[in-house]
Amino acid sequence: VVVTADTEIMDAAAGLGASVATESSPTGIAEAIALGLPSDGLRAVLLGDLPALRPDDLAAALESARSHPHAFVADADGTGTTLVTAGPGVEFLHHFGQGSAQRHRDAGLIELPAGDSLRRDVDLPEHLDQLRDQLGPRTAAVLSAPRG
Repeated sequence: VVVTADTEIMDAAAGLGASVATESSPTGIAEAIALGLPSDGLRAVLLGDLPALRPDDLAAALESARSHPHAFVADADGTGTTLVTAGPGVEFLHHFGQGSAQRHRDAGLIELPAGDSLRRDVDLPEHLDQLRDQLGPRTAAVLSAPRG
């Protein structure tokens, strides 16, 4: 499920086969989670700033998460969070925002081991520059396209 208020993202996500939950306007991550999170099964929230994410890294983390009622993946700096999961039948807990990794640890979520591509989020332009040689062809094409 992709949660967005951006019509271009809605169209692109739907074109790739994703379900889209439409926000009337961006209101924040807690609201987006409430709008798009399924009510049963293993639930996961993956943030959208992981341009070099590899499917095998995500699959391995989700498989590992099945062993824990609540889990998360810290970003490469160890301070933020890129993924939060909750197992079937338990409340979905999340503490996204600055310093979220420590808040997730303090709340008792299990920190999952994760491949580098799942930990490398982009918070600053230089983070994206550091990942340029790890991007997939679609993301690389977007970044090399003329702007304006």
